[in-house]
Amino acid sequence: MPTTHTLHDGTVIENLPKVSLHDHLDGGLRAQTIVEIASEIGYALPANDAHSLDEWFRASADSDSLVDYLKTFEVTGAVMQTAENLTRVAREFVVDLAADGVIYAEVRWAPEQHLRGGLTLDGAVEAVQAGFEAGIVEASEGGREIGVGQLITAMRQNQRSLEIAELAVRHRNSGVVGFDIAGPEDGFLPEEHAEAFRYLAENFFPTTVHAGEAAGLDSIRGALHDGYALRLGHGVRLAEDIEITSQDEANTYVVVGQMAQWVKDRGIALELAPTSNLQTGAIKEWGDDIEDHPFDLLYQLGFNVTVNPDNRLMSGTTISREIAILADAFSYDLEDVEQFQLNAASATFLPLEDRVELARAIEEGFRAVWG
Repeated sequence: MPTTHTLHDGTVIENLPKVSLHDHLDGGLRAQTIVEIASEIGYALPANDAHSLDEWFRASADSDSLVDYLKTFEVTGAVMQTAENLTRVAREFVVDLAADGVIYAEVRWAPEQHLRGGLTLDGAVEAVQAGFEAGIVEASEGGREIGVGQLITAMRQNQRSLEIAELAVRHRNSGVVGFDIAGPEDGFLPEEHAEAFRYLAENFFPTTVHAGEAAGLDSIRGALHDGYALRLGHGVRLAEDIEITSQDEANTYVVVGQMAQWVKDRGIALELAPTSNLQTGAIKEWGDDIEDHPFDLLYQLGFNVTVNPDNRLMSGTTISREIAILADAFSYDLEDVEQFQLNAASATFLPLEDRVELARAIEEGFRAVWG
Protein backbone atom coordinates (compact mmCIF):
# COMPACT_ATOMS: atom_id res chain seq x y z
CA MET A 1 0.00 0.00 0.00
CA PRO A 2 1.17 3.59 -0.62
CA THR A 3 2.81 5.34 2.30
CA THR A 4 0.62 7.86 4.10
CA HIS A 5 1.72 10.74 6.32
CA THR A 6 -0.08 12.14 9.33
CA LEU A 7 -0.10 15.21 11.51
CA HIS A 8 0.22 14.94 15.27
CA ASP A 9 -3.56 14.73 15.62
CA GLY A 10 -3.69 11.75 13.26
CA THR A 11 -4.96 13.66 10.22
CA VAL A 12 -3.89 11.92 7.02
CA ILE A 13 -2.16 14.63 4.99
CA GLU A 14 -2.83 12.91 1.68
CA ASN A 15 -6.55 13.50 2.29
CA LEU A 16 -6.10 17.28 2.51
CA PRO A 17 -6.48 19.49 -0.59
CA LYS A 18 -3.10 20.88 -1.64
CA VAL A 19 -1.54 23.24 -4.19
CA SER A 20 1.83 22.60 -5.86
CA LEU A 21 3.73 25.62 -7.16
CA HIS A 22 7.24 24.24 -7.62
CA ASP A 23 7.29 20.79 -9.21
CA HIS A 24 9.57 19.89 -12.15
CA LEU A 25 8.17 17.60 -14.83
CA ASP A 26 11.53 15.94 -15.43
CA GLY A 27 11.96 15.51 -11.68
CA GLY A 28 8.74 13.58 -11.12
CA LEU A 29 8.90 10.54 -13.36
CA ARG A 30 8.02 7.06 -12.16
CA ALA A 31 11.15 4.94 -12.00
CA GLN A 32 9.32 2.08 -13.73
CA THR A 33 8.46 4.38 -16.62
CA ILE A 34 12.12 5.31 -17.02
CA VAL A 35 13.09 1.64 -17.09
CA GLU A 36 10.47 0.82 -19.71
CA ILE A 37 11.25 3.75 -22.03
CA ALA A 38 15.01 3.27 -21.67
CA SER A 39 14.61 -0.35 -22.74
CA GLU A 40 12.59 0.72 -25.78
CA ILE A 41 15.13 3.32 -26.95
CA GLY A 42 18.28 1.42 -25.97
CA TYR A 43 19.42 3.89 -23.32
CA ALA A 44 21.79 2.50 -20.68
CA LEU A 45 20.62 3.24 -17.15
CA PRO A 46 22.75 3.32 -13.98
CA ALA A 47 20.37 0.66 -12.58
CA ASN A 48 18.09 -1.66 -14.50
CA ASP A 49 15.13 -2.17 -12.17
CA ALA A 50 12.79 0.42 -10.74
CA HIS A 51 13.71 -0.12 -7.08
CA SER A 52 17.45 0.14 -7.69
CA LEU A 53 16.95 3.13 -9.95
CA ASP A 54 14.92 4.88 -7.25
CA GLU A 55 17.79 4.33 -4.82
CA TRP A 56 20.32 5.63 -7.36
CA PHE A 57 18.36 8.87 -7.80
CA ARG A 58 18.16 9.41 -4.03
CA ALA A 59 21.86 8.77 -3.49
CA SER A 60 22.91 10.95 -6.42
CA ALA A 61 20.68 13.81 -5.30
CA ASP A 62 22.15 13.85 -1.78
CA SER A 63 25.16 15.75 -3.08
CA ASP A 64 25.08 19.02 -1.12
CA SER A 65 25.54 20.70 -4.51
CA LEU A 66 22.97 22.01 -6.97
CA VAL A 67 25.33 21.36 -9.89
CA ASP A 68 25.72 17.67 -8.95
CA TYR A 69 22.02 17.39 -8.14
CA LEU A 70 21.17 18.59 -11.65
CA LYS A 71 23.23 15.78 -13.23
CA THR A 72 20.46 13.30 -12.40
CA PHE A 73 18.28 15.05 -14.97
CA GLU A 74 20.45 13.70 -17.76
CA VAL A 75 18.73 10.35 -17.17
CA THR A 76 15.17 11.63 -17.00
CA GLY A 77 15.73 13.92 -19.97
CA ALA A 78 16.95 11.03 -22.09
CA VAL A 79 13.56 9.31 -21.94
CA MET A 80 11.55 12.47 -22.69
CA GLN A 81 12.54 13.16 -26.29
CA THR A 82 9.42 12.17 -28.25
CA ALA A 83 5.86 13.41 -28.21
CA GLU A 84 4.62 9.99 -27.13
CA ASN A 85 6.98 9.80 -24.17
CA LEU A 86 6.39 13.40 -23.11
CA THR A 87 2.66 12.80 -23.15
CA ARG A 88 3.00 9.62 -21.11
CA VAL A 89 5.24 11.27 -18.50
CA ALA A 90 2.92 14.28 -18.24
CA ARG A 91 -0.18 12.09 -17.85
CA GLU A 92 1.39 9.97 -15.10
CA PHE A 93 2.71 13.10 -13.39
CA VAL A 94 -0.81 14.51 -13.03
CA VAL A 95 -2.27 11.21 -11.85
CA ASP A 96 0.42 10.91 -9.18
CA LEU A 97 -0.18 14.47 -7.97
CA ALA A 98 -3.90 13.85 -7.72
CA ALA A 99 -3.27 10.67 -5.73
CA ASP A 100 -1.37 12.84 -3.23
CA GLY A 101 -4.38 15.13 -2.81
CA VAL A 102 -3.13 17.96 -5.02
CA ILE A 103 -6.08 19.85 -6.50
CA TYR A 104 -4.08 22.38 -8.49
CA ALA A 105 -0.49 22.34 -9.77
CA GLU A 106 1.73 24.57 -11.84
CA VAL A 107 4.31 22.27 -13.38
CA ARG A 108 7.56 23.66 -14.74
CA TRP A 109 9.67 22.21 -17.48
CA ALA A 110 12.10 23.37 -20.19
CA PRO A 111 10.96 22.55 -23.75
CA GLU A 112 14.43 23.36 -25.14
CA GLN A 113 15.73 20.22 -23.43
CA HIS A 114 13.36 17.89 -25.27
CA LEU A 115 14.17 18.43 -28.93
CA ARG A 116 16.76 15.72 -29.59
CA GLY A 117 14.14 13.40 -31.11
CA GLY A 118 13.06 15.95 -33.70
CA LEU A 119 10.29 17.75 -31.82
CA THR A 120 9.77 21.47 -32.29
CA LEU A 121 9.34 23.73 -29.28
CA ASP A 122 5.64 24.11 -30.03
CA GLY A 123 5.26 20.38 -30.61
CA ALA A 124 6.82 19.65 -27.24
CA VAL A 125 4.46 22.04 -25.45
CA GLU A 126 1.49 20.49 -27.21
CA ALA A 127 2.62 16.97 -26.27
CA VAL A 128 2.90 17.87 -22.60
CA GLN A 129 -0.47 19.61 -22.66
CA ALA A 130 -2.05 16.50 -24.16
CA GLY A 131 -0.58 14.48 -21.31
CA PHE A 132 -1.83 16.89 -18.68
CA GLU A 133 -5.33 16.83 -20.11
CA ALA A 134 -5.32 13.03 -20.26
CA GLY A 135 -4.09 12.90 -16.67
CA ILE A 136 -6.85 15.23 -15.50
CA VAL A 137 -9.44 12.94 -17.10
CA GLU A 138 -7.84 9.80 -15.63
CA ALA A 139 -7.68 11.34 -12.17
CA SER A 140 -11.31 12.44 -12.42
CA GLU A 141 -12.38 8.94 -13.41
CA GLY A 142 -10.64 7.75 -10.25
CA GLY A 143 -12.54 10.25 -8.12
CA ARG A 144 -9.83 12.94 -7.90
CA GLU A 145 -10.29 16.42 -9.36
CA ILE A 146 -7.19 18.41 -10.30
CA GLY A 147 -6.28 21.42 -12.43
CA VAL A 148 -2.84 21.87 -14.01
CA GLY A 149 -0.98 24.71 -15.69
CA GLN A 150 2.35 24.71 -17.49
CA LEU A 151 5.25 26.93 -16.40
CA ILE A 152 7.51 27.19 -19.44
CA THR A 153 11.13 27.35 -18.34
CA ALA A 154 14.23 28.68 -20.04
CA MET A 155 17.64 27.30 -19.07
CA ARG A 156 19.62 30.17 -17.63
CA GLN A 157 22.98 28.92 -18.94
CA ASN A 158 21.70 29.04 -22.53
CA GLN A 159 20.88 31.97 -24.81
CA ARG A 160 17.30 31.06 -25.74
CA SER A 161 15.33 32.84 -23.04
CA LEU A 162 13.65 35.35 -25.35
CA GLU A 163 12.68 32.57 -27.75
CA ILE A 164 11.28 30.54 -24.85
CA ALA A 165 9.44 33.57 -23.48
CA GLU A 166 7.81 34.04 -26.87
CA LEU A 167 6.89 30.35 -26.85
CA ALA A 168 5.22 30.72 -23.45
CA VAL A 169 3.17 33.73 -24.53
CA ARG A 170 2.22 31.96 -27.74
CA HIS A 171 0.61 29.17 -25.69
CA ARG A 172 -0.95 31.32 -22.97
CA ASN A 173 -4.45 30.34 -24.06
CA SER A 174 -3.67 26.63 -24.36
CA GLY A 175 -2.41 25.59 -20.96
CA VAL A 176 0.65 27.75 -20.25
CA VAL A 177 0.22 30.02 -17.23
CA GLY A 178 3.71 31.37 -16.49
CA PHE A 179 7.45 31.54 -17.17
CA ASP A 180 10.56 30.55 -15.23
CA ILE A 181 14.31 30.31 -15.59
CA ALA A 182 16.14 27.34 -14.09
CA GLY A 183 19.47 25.52 -14.23
CA PRO A 184 22.79 26.44 -12.61
CA GLU A 185 21.96 29.59 -10.67
CA ASP A 186 25.39 30.70 -9.45
CA GLY A 187 27.06 32.69 -12.22
CA PHE A 188 23.92 33.03 -14.35
CA LEU A 189 21.99 35.90 -12.83
CA PRO A 190 18.56 36.98 -14.07
CA GLU A 191 19.97 40.17 -15.58
CA GLU A 192 21.43 38.06 -18.40
CA HIS A 193 17.83 37.39 -19.48
CA ALA A 194 16.57 40.94 -19.10
CA GLU A 195 15.32 41.12 -22.69
CA ALA A 196 13.12 38.07 -22.19
CA PHE A 197 11.73 39.40 -18.93
CA ARG A 198 10.96 42.78 -20.51
CA TYR A 199 9.09 41.01 -23.28
CA LEU A 200 7.06 39.07 -20.74
CA ALA A 201 6.28 42.21 -18.74
CA GLU A 202 5.18 44.02 -21.90
CA ASN A 203 2.79 41.13 -22.55
CA PHE A 204 1.54 41.04 -18.95
CA PHE A 205 2.77 37.48 -18.54
CA PRO A 206 3.68 36.31 -15.01
CA THR A 207 7.09 35.04 -13.96
CA THR A 208 8.55 33.00 -11.18
CA VAL A 209 12.35 32.89 -11.03
CA HIS A 210 14.67 30.32 -9.48
CA ALA A 211 16.62 32.46 -7.02
CA GLY A 212 18.08 32.20 -3.55
CA GLU A 213 18.95 28.52 -3.82
CA ALA A 214 22.52 28.05 -5.11
CA ALA A 215 23.16 31.79 -5.07
CA GLY A 216 22.30 34.40 -2.49
CA LEU A 217 20.82 37.85 -2.23
CA ASP A 218 22.20 39.13 -5.55
CA SER A 219 20.26 36.38 -7.32
CA ILE A 220 17.08 37.32 -5.47
CA ARG A 221 17.65 40.99 -6.20
CA GLY A 222 17.99 40.16 -9.89
CA ALA A 223 14.81 38.08 -9.85
CA LEU A 224 12.90 41.03 -8.40
CA HIS A 225 14.51 43.86 -10.40
CA ASP A 226 15.29 42.20 -13.74
CA GLY A 227 12.84 39.29 -13.70
CA TYR A 228 9.78 41.12 -12.36
CA ALA A 229 9.23 37.96 -10.31
CA LEU A 230 5.86 37.48 -8.66
CA ARG A 231 7.23 34.40 -6.89
CA LEU A 232 10.70 33.23 -5.91
CA GLY A 233 11.65 29.69 -6.87
CA HIS A 234 12.98 28.46 -3.53
CA GLY A 235 14.04 31.90 -2.28
CA VAL A 236 15.22 30.27 0.93
CA ARG A 237 18.39 32.35 1.08
CA LEU A 238 16.29 35.46 1.53
CA ALA A 239 16.81 34.55 5.19
CA GLU A 240 20.36 35.88 4.75
CA ASP A 241 18.72 39.32 4.82
CA ILE A 242 17.30 38.63 8.27
CA GLU A 243 19.61 39.14 11.25
CA ILE A 244 18.83 37.32 14.47
CA THR A 245 19.91 39.73 17.18
CA SER A 246 18.97 37.70 20.26
CA GLN A 247 16.92 34.74 21.42
CA ASP A 248 15.40 33.51 24.64
CA GLU A 249 13.14 30.58 25.46
CA ALA A 250 10.02 32.41 24.29
CA ASN A 251 11.14 34.81 21.59
CA THR A 252 13.52 35.43 18.72
CA TYR A 253 14.43 39.04 17.98
CA VAL A 254 15.39 39.95 14.46
CA VAL A 255 16.19 42.82 12.13
CA VAL A 256 14.65 42.36 8.69
CA GLY A 257 16.67 43.79 5.81
CA GLN A 258 15.29 46.09 3.14
CA MET A 259 14.97 43.45 0.43
CA ALA A 260 13.40 40.87 2.74
CA GLN A 261 10.94 43.49 3.96
CA TRP A 262 10.02 44.28 0.34
CA VAL A 263 9.30 40.61 -0.37
CA LYS A 264 7.26 40.27 2.81
CA ASP A 265 5.25 43.45 2.37
CA ARG A 266 4.24 42.55 -1.17
CA GLY A 267 3.35 38.96 -0.38
CA ILE A 268 5.83 37.60 -2.91
CA ALA A 269 5.56 33.84 -2.44
CA LEU A 270 8.56 31.75 -1.47
CA GLU A 271 8.40 28.36 -3.20
CA LEU A 272 10.22 26.47 -0.46
CA ALA A 273 11.16 22.81 -0.87
CA PRO A 274 12.66 21.56 2.42
CA THR A 275 14.10 18.18 1.36
CA SER A 276 15.55 19.57 -1.86
CA ASN A 277 17.01 22.54 0.03
CA LEU A 278 18.87 20.10 2.26
CA GLN A 279 20.07 18.00 -0.68
CA THR A 280 21.46 20.92 -2.67
CA GLY A 281 23.12 22.67 0.27
CA ALA A 282 20.83 25.69 -0.04
CA ILE A 283 20.47 25.96 3.77
CA LYS A 284 24.01 25.03 4.77
CA GLU A 285 24.50 28.48 6.35
CA TRP A 286 21.93 27.47 8.96
CA GLY A 287 22.69 23.76 9.33
CA ASP A 288 22.16 20.34 7.78
CA ASP A 289 18.96 19.13 9.43
CA ILE A 290 15.35 19.97 8.68
CA GLU A 291 15.10 21.69 12.09
CA ASP A 292 17.73 24.15 10.83
CA HIS A 293 15.68 25.17 7.79
CA PRO A 294 14.65 28.85 8.00
CA PHE A 295 11.12 27.90 6.91
CA ASP A 296 9.71 28.46 10.39
CA LEU A 297 11.57 31.73 10.87
CA LEU A 298 10.10 33.03 7.62
CA TYR A 299 6.63 31.73 8.49
CA GLN A 300 6.60 33.25 11.96
CA LEU A 301 7.71 36.59 10.54
CA GLY A 302 4.76 36.61 8.15
CA PHE A 303 6.39 35.78 4.83
CA ASN A 304 4.23 34.12 2.17
CA VAL A 305 5.72 30.63 2.55
CA THR A 306 4.57 27.67 0.51
CA VAL A 307 5.49 23.97 0.65
CA ASN A 308 6.70 22.21 -2.50
CA PRO A 309 8.39 18.94 -3.52
CA ASP A 310 10.69 20.39 -6.25
CA ASN A 311 11.63 16.98 -7.70
CA ARG A 312 9.63 14.08 -6.31
CA LEU A 313 11.81 11.39 -7.90
CA MET A 314 15.19 12.79 -6.84
CA SER A 315 14.03 13.61 -3.34
CA GLY A 316 11.83 10.56 -2.85
CA THR A 317 9.07 12.86 -1.71
CA THR A 318 5.60 14.30 -2.17
CA ILE A 319 3.96 17.46 -0.90
CA SER A 320 2.34 15.36 1.83
CA ARG A 321 5.74 14.11 2.94
CA GLU A 322 7.20 17.64 2.89
CA ILE A 323 4.33 18.86 5.07
CA ALA A 324 4.84 15.93 7.43
CA ILE A 325 8.54 16.57 8.00
CA LEU A 326 7.89 20.26 8.58
CA ALA A 327 5.08 19.45 11.02
CA ASP A 328 7.36 17.09 12.92
CA ALA A 329 10.18 19.63 13.02
CA PHE A 330 8.14 22.68 14.00
CA SER A 331 4.99 21.24 15.63
CA TYR A 332 2.65 22.55 12.94
CA ASP A 333 -1.02 21.69 13.20
CA LEU A 334 -3.90 21.53 10.75
CA GLU A 335 -4.42 25.29 10.88
CA ASP A 336 -0.81 25.90 9.85
CA VAL A 337 -1.04 23.42 6.99
CA GLU A 338 -4.22 25.10 5.75
CA GLN A 339 -2.44 28.46 5.80
CA PHE A 340 0.37 27.07 3.64
CA GLN A 341 -2.18 25.91 1.08
CA LEU A 342 -4.05 29.21 1.11
CA ASN A 343 -0.72 30.99 0.61
CA ALA A 344 -0.06 28.81 -2.41
CA ALA A 345 -3.54 29.33 -3.83
CA SER A 346 -3.15 33.10 -3.61
CA ALA A 347 0.21 32.89 -5.40
CA THR A 348 -0.91 30.81 -8.39
CA PHE A 349 -0.93 32.44 -11.80
CA LEU A 350 -4.64 31.79 -12.19
CA PRO A 351 -7.09 34.66 -12.76
CA LEU A 352 -8.35 36.24 -9.55
CA GLU A 353 -11.77 34.58 -9.75
CA ASP A 354 -10.17 31.15 -10.10
CA ARG A 355 -7.85 31.82 -7.15
CA VAL A 356 -10.88 32.67 -5.04
CA GLU A 357 -12.55 29.41 -6.06
CA LEU A 358 -9.35 27.48 -5.33
CA ALA A 359 -9.10 29.01 -1.86
CA ARG A 360 -12.74 28.11 -1.25
CA ALA A 361 -12.09 24.49 -2.26
CA ILE A 362 -9.16 24.37 0.17
CA GLU A 363 -11.21 25.80 3.02
CA GLU A 364 -14.06 23.39 2.38
CA GLY A 365 -11.66 20.44 2.25
CA PHE A 366 -10.06 21.40 5.54
CA ARG A 367 -13.43 22.05 7.18
CA ALA A 368 -14.46 18.54 6.22
CA VAL A 369 -11.48 17.29 8.24
CA TRP A 370 -12.03 19.70 11.12
CA GLY A 371 -15.63 18.44 11.33
